[in-house]
Amino acid sequence: MFSIKDSGLSNVWTHATDIVADHGKGVYIYDTKGVEYLDFTSGIGVTNTGHCHPKVVSAIGKQAESLIFGQMNIVVHNPILKLVEKLKKIVPKGLDKFFFANSGAEAVEAAVKLAKQSTGRSNVIVFQGSFHGRTHLTMSMTTSKTVYRTQYQPLVSGIFVSPYPYSFYYGWDDDETSRFAIKELERLLLTQTAPKETACIIIEPVLGEGGYVVPPRGFLKTVREICNEHGIILIADEIQSGFGRTGKYFAIQHEDVVPDIMTMAKGMASGMPLSGIAYKHDLEKNWIQGSHGGTYGGNPVCCAAAVATIDVLEEEKLVENAALRGKQLKEGLNKLKQQDSRIGDVRGLGLMIATEFVKDNEPDPETAKAVIKEAAAQKLLLLGCGTYGNVVRWIPPLIVNEEQIDEALEIFGDALGKI
Repeated sequence: MFSIKDSGLSNVWTHATDIVADHGKGVYIYDTKGVEYLDFTSGIGVTNTGHCHPKVVSAIGKQAESLIFGQMNIVVHNPILKLVEKLKKIVPKGLDKFFFANSGAEAVEAAVKLAKQSTGRSNVIVFQGSFHGRTHLTMSMTTSKTVYRTQYQPLVSGIFVSPYPYSFYYGWDDDETSRFAIKELERLLLTQTAPKETACIIIEPVLGEGGYVVPPRGFLKTVREICNEHGIILIADEIQSGFGRTGKYFAIQHEDVVPDIMTMAKGMASGMPLSGIAYKHDLEKNWIQGSHGGTYGGNPVCCAAAVATIDVLEEEKLVENAALRGKQLKEGLNKLKQQDSRIGDVRGLGLMIATEFVKDNEPDPETAKAVIKEAAAQKLLLLGCGTYGNVVRWIPPLIVNEEQIDEALEIFGDALGKI
């Protein structure tokens, strides 16, 4: 019997299951025995076009035949130029310059470095519950769980934390929560990091690892206004929420807010390692040439995959499907909530949805973990999140259809009944 512990793989990784994947197709993963699993994790929001979409596979193969690697300090290649043209059409208007890297953390690092050099300021404001990466800088910006920072102290200095407007957690309505969070952000600028030393405010337009929390409507606009008032760079971290996941290409577009910098990764290239930032061109007048870079960023095979990914999102109307199927999923989960008092909240945008479990009005991680385990036994793959581990997140590929949503809801309901 296979044992991950004895496989030679590092124990630093956590493992949601002990499945040894053989192949994937669409919304399904198959193990080495051919057992089929309905994958509602998308590799943590990566395979938005589904596993091994034929157009993406074809683009990867075709590009690999002509140029596998072309280093950006030496040559520029066609796939990266095509990708820039594609991105210009879907990112918030005004973001017209692009830098590419490999991972989400690298994109955040690039965004913060750009903000610091463009403003001449040193400090960064993040929000409670945030997840921005695992590098030394980005884990210092991550506040969703202590496990990401434990015994890695001392952390990078100049990072300050403001409350995220998490209405369910505080037990307030959206207006009261938003007022509180804005008031605390303004107080932070008076008590801990002065505007003249604050380079940027970085926010996830939908909180990811911290619990799939959607901020109250209008909150992001107010943060934008505060940034405008003080000359602070606004960075939208769209690493988990981007590329159609929320029913818009990017979650911040639900509010018609334009950040100064936006980070991208995960769903960008359907599983190939590619990340990037989009930013306003005026910012780079002080970004010192040669002060940032990387060997593999903007790899031609990855860029070709990203071009194909955007084509699939457009041609198959997957952004629209995310909104439609997300509505179906939320309605189904709300019906289960009415039947099961352990589900305290159902929330989300598009196909980025959370079910939060509570017991006696306190977080209930035991039920969340048990239902994920039982669902996996019934061949439905789900993931948890949230500071307390009491949130189940729903992130199926954007190609998911009505019948597959119904099947997942049926399995989830049955799993609830067994625990």
